[in-house]
Parts: sequence; structure tokens; C-alpha cells
Amino acid sequence: MIISTRRMFSAMVLAAALMLSTIGSAGATDAGNWPRVLEEARGQTVYFNAWGGSDAINAYIKWAGDEMALRHGVTIVQVKLDDTAKAVSTVLAEKSAGRNAHGSVDLIWINGENFAAMKRQSLLFGPDWASKLPNWALADTETKPTITTDFTIPTEGMESPWGAAKLVFFYDEARTAKKELPDSAAGLLTWAKAHPGRFSYPQPPDFIGSSFLKQVLSELIADKAKLQKPAEGTTFSQDVAPLFAYLDQLHPLLWRKGKAFPQNYPDMKQKLADGELDIIFAFNPAEASAGIAAGELPDTVRSFVFSAGTLGNTHFVAIPYNANAKAGALALANFLLSPEAQVRKQDPNIWGDPTVLALNKLSPADRAAFAALDLGVATLSPDQLGPALPEPHPDWMTRIEAEWIKRYGAAN
Repeated sequence: MIISTRRMFSAMVLAAALMLSTIGSAGATDAGNWPRVLEEARGQTVYFNAWGGSDAINAYIKWAGDEMALRHGVTIVQVKLDDTAKAVSTVLAEKSAGRNAHGSVDLIWINGENFAAMKRQSLLFGPDWASKLPNWALADTETKPTITTDFTIPTEGMESPWGAAKLVFFYDEARTAKKELPDSAAGLLTWAKAHPGRFSYPQPPDFIGSSFLKQVLSELIADKAKLQKPAEGTTFSQDVAPLFAYLDQLHPLLWRKGKAFPQNYPDMKQKLADGELDIIFAFNPAEASAGIAAGELPDTVRSFVFSAGTLGNTHFVAIPYNANAKAGALALANFLLSPEAQVRKQDPNIWGDPTVLALNKLSPADRAAFAALDLGVATLSPDQLGPALPEPHPDWMTRIEAEWIKRYGAAN
């Protein structure tokens, strides 16, 4: 009986210790208790999984990491990805193996299909940590609905915005007359017929290439409201028929007659600079100016959009459910949302990524810093960017990419 009592007492002590440990851990990763978050974050190493295909973006992330080390004692290691889905697969594999803590991914640059997949499979930390970040109060939640809805999927505070995006086309006015530029997907097809071999797009599932398919689909689908819901299996073939009829006409007119495709946006940019392509596109209104500033594009490159609208969205950072350094990841997400980090990111000499902050919520000094930015000769002003078309539900792209491969194969 004595032994049993001792064992019971020991079990009670252990349970109490585990409870206290759990409470302490929860407090450390509760963004509503910010001093505790920063205390826990100090000394942590955050493995930030982010696309690594741009030297300018990589340099910006390094700057953010240096600032995090100086201010909060947090080490940031960028895990450079060529496809965000690889980070999603890593977290899913860890969950399947029962690794529900001490995961290898602490923060992911994410949006769209990848966010939807992680949310659907319960791979995200949350809900509702993003809205508790101190700098969330500065986010433009009033005029940018994509800050709280990612490709029609409610974020529920499980990802924090750190950049805005809009599909913009670029051309070199030294070679292409402005009056000749297309003003729609249909106009682009007509232009390609007159200029064969001078346009192309990256092969899906490359994000930029898939974005081109979504732009065309958004313009050509008969019932645009369908795109805001998952694709219907019974009508999918009929709904996407205009897209693939368009591509069937376009592909023989592409660079290398559609038998090969640019690898990604940097490859398209190089081909524009080398004179191989006459029109390219990116998901950043300042990308052309940034390329000029970096010496990657001639200073005669300019931007244009379709007057009826091009795709617009927000990109985010998210924390996996099993992240090892949740507090450090929260601290980094908050810093990326700060006016200092956002104004630096919008500078085309550094990155040129548009801010997600509401300027009327900022201090006079921070507003002045944004106003002082020279966005560059090739950057369209907000009133020139035209309407932002909503992103389709992620289910559409999953199905379209599979159909694209089935029809056209792995060309590269």
C-alpha cells in the first residue's frame, strides 16, 4: 500500500510537471503574450523555407536575418526552395512518421494551393496567431481582402501577410511599340500570331507559369463565379475547354514552338534581356524596375497590364504545426510585417515587392519613408495597375496542372 501510494504521488508530480511544461510552452507560442514570445525566441534557430530563385530576395531575407539576430538573438537560416510544395511534403512526411514536435521546418513562404493543402491536412500552427502579432494592426485588412482570404480559403490567422502581388507584363520599348501591345488574353494570341516565337511561359507547376493559365482561364471561362468554388467534376472538362483550346492555338506560336519552355521567371527575364522574347510577365509590379536597377534588364523595359484586369493576391508566411522554433518564427513574421521591413522590401533597388500595410495606419515618419521611395521608371502607379482579378479556388489549379501535363507532357 505504501509503494502504491508513493507511485501514485510520483505520477501526480510527473503529471503536474508535464502540465506546467505544456502551459509554459503554450504561453511562449501565444502571440498575444509578446514579451514571453520574445523571451522564448532568444537563442532559437528558425529554418525559413523560402523560394531561393532570386538573388535580390535572398539578400533581403539575409538582411532580415541579420536584424533578427541583432534585435532578438534569433538565428535565421534560409532553406532555399525551387518549389514550395517540397516544404509541404517535408511537414507531411514528418506527421506521417509521428514527428509531431521538433520539426525541421519553422516558417514557410506560402500561399494558394500549398496553404490550402497544409490547412486541409492539419499541418499548420494555429489558428489565429497572425492577428495577434503586434504589427498586424498596421495591415491593410480594409481594402485588401486577400490578406484574410488566400485563394478563396479563409486564413483564420494561420498565415501572416508579407507582400502583395499583381500580374504585370513587361516589354522592351526599344524593340516593341506600345501601340502593338495586347490588351487581353485574346489579344495576346493575336499578337503571338503576328510575332511567332516571341512569347512563352514557364511550364506548370511553376508558380508563374500556372499563374498565366489562371489569367487566361479567368478571362475565358463562361461562368466566372465558378472559380471561387472547388471545380465541379461533372462540368470541369466543359469549363476548361476554352483554356485548352486557347493553348492549342498558342503553343505552336511560342518560343521554340512550345516544344520547350522557360524554366522560371528569372529565365524569362534573361531571355527578354537577350532579345529571345519580346513579352514576359511576373507577379510583382516593380519587377521590371528592380531588374533595371540590378543591371539585369535594359533601361528601355516598361510594364503594362490588361485594362480589364490581371490576377492579384497576397503572399504569406506560415508556421507548421510541429515547428521546433515557433516563438522565433512568430518574431520573424512580426518583423517582416513591420514598416521598416516593408518599406525596404518595396524599394526596387532591394526587392520592389508591394507592401501589405495601410499607409493611413502608419506614423508620419513611416508614411514619409514610403512616399520617398523611387519605385522606378518601369513601375506602374496604383491607378495604372487596373482591376485585380480574384484568384481561383486552389482546386482548379491542381486539376488544370494535371490536365496540362496529360495534354502537353513534360516538355523540358
